[in-house]
Amino acid sequence: IWFDPIVTPAVNVDTNQVKPCLEFMSMLQDIAPGCKSTVGLSNISNGTPTHLRHYLNQTYLMMLMKYGLYSAIVDAFDSELINIARGKKPELIDLVHRVMDGEKPDLSSLTEEEVKYVKTVRVLTGESLYSHSWLEI
Repeated sequence: IWFDPIVTPAVNVDTNQVKPCLEFMSMLQDIAPGCKSTVGLSNISNGTPTHLRHYLNQTYLMMLMKYGLYSAIVDAFDSELINIARGKKPELIDLVHRVMDGEKPDLSSLTEEEVKYVKTVRVLTGESLYSHSWLEI
């Protein structure tokens, strides 16, 4: 059995839709052992300016990976996203998971890239409000 928790756009819909999707994913193997999960990943960034979409897509993929996401419909031309999906960015994935768990890293100690992902986790979890300038604040 395959489950798709239906990802909704962060820009057009209240980002409070993200948390229930993550909660569902965290319980899925308990509810239906052996089932598989998939998402239309780019839905999360639908309506977001093109130059920002990959941050939402990549970060949300890492967030869903924490709960065992099995597959995703993704932008195959986003090489960074493909590297994340293949586990080639373990330090970044770990950082995203730690922020999800409530860690508040000192942004001044992170690389510019890491700061962008931390800020994106905060937007997707509703800790910060979404705006097209969330990475600049």
